[in-house]
Amino acid sequence: MRDVAIVGAGMTRFGELWESSLRDLFVEAAVEALTSAGADHLDDLYVGNMSGGQFVGQEHLAPLMADHLGMAGIPATRVESACASGGAALRLGYMSVASGMSDVAMVAGVEKMTDGADVTNVLATAADQENEVYHGITFPGLYAMIARAHMAKYGTTDEDLAWVSVKSHHHGSMNAKAQFHREVTVEEVMSSTMVADPLTLLECSPVSDGAAAVILVPLDQAKKYTDRPVRIRGVGQATSAMALADRRDPAALDAVAKAAERAYKATGLAPKDIDVAEVHDCFAIAEIACIEAVGFACEGEGKDAARSGMTALGGKIPVNTSGGLKSKGHPVGASGVAQAIEIFEQLRGEAGERQVEGAHTGLTQNMGGSGASSLVHIFERV
Repeated sequence: MRDVAIVGAGMTRFGELWESSLRDLFVEAAVEALTSAGADHLDDLYVGNMSGGQFVGQEHLAPLMADHLGMAGIPATRVESACASGGAALRLGYMSVASGMSDVAMVAGVEKMTDGADVTNVLATAADQENEVYHGITFPGLYAMIARAHMAKYGTTDEDLAWVSVKSHHHGSMNAKAQFHREVTVEEVMSSTMVADPLTLLECSPVSDGAAAVILVPLDQAKKYTDRPVRIRGVGQATSAMALADRRDPAALDAVAKAAERAYKATGLAPKDIDVAEVHDCFAIAEIACIEAVGFACEGEGKDAARSGMTALGGKIPVNTSGGLKSKGHPVGASGVAQAIEIFEQLRGEAGERQVEGAHTGLTQNMGGSGASSLVHIFERV
């Protein structure tokens, strides 16, 4: 297996992008990625997308996107793993280059969520239809149950949840491509509209449009494209029971923990070796549970991380320096690739006001549904 590097990246801004279609968003991010790498061809294309069919009525996305990029004829594959679609696409692109099947691969993620679909119902297709959705549960409801379980087991409070959003909005206020740039206070978060008790509106990620793309090449060819490649050191992937009620502990994300364990094993690294991370904070409780699952905090101690500054810029392990899904936005098929772009920029020293000084290693964690699928990628500055 060959070592693999990211040599270019492109990303639209995230938000309610009424003026752009699904294909427009993909092409914008893809062209920026190709341009940044100075690449003029692709051997392979992977497109992460959760639900183009339900959001905009368009399936069979891979050949459509290849054609609109001006590269009809190349191998192209659409990848779906709910909100982990982008992370799953990145894993497949990594495998394609590592195996020698391709020398220049693009991994992209794209979603157009604001064109009129019933977003709550579309997202609910990522839950267990017979055992959860049939009985009326929604994703805010599922994560509210995770939050209640965490509260009952570890004493997590409403204020602990609010601090996660405060930290994420502070980071997002410095990201020009984020959906929200406004900082918020603990009081604003806690007094915002209740969505699913205990989760308020400002503890839930928004409905977003957007696309992100990266270019992957063998590490030993990376210097042809950039003098600052970022190596993908290793990948971990895992799954869990779809239904929350079928899991051993609803306060823990076991697929995230297994994916992280596999990524650490593949790289020989440990949580203490990571300098900056992007984790899947679709709801405030998700960040708390995810940082515990990947080993940045012990079980039950993730609740203190945002309040103490541990996961803020300047803290022990800055998490979601992009603003995370909460502030940057969450176009579900694109989020996993956008996470990789934030780490790519951090490790190249290009994150501006959000820069983590001396960052050498980074981690992304992307998950689908209420944690039934998860991907963890570990990166290093070359």
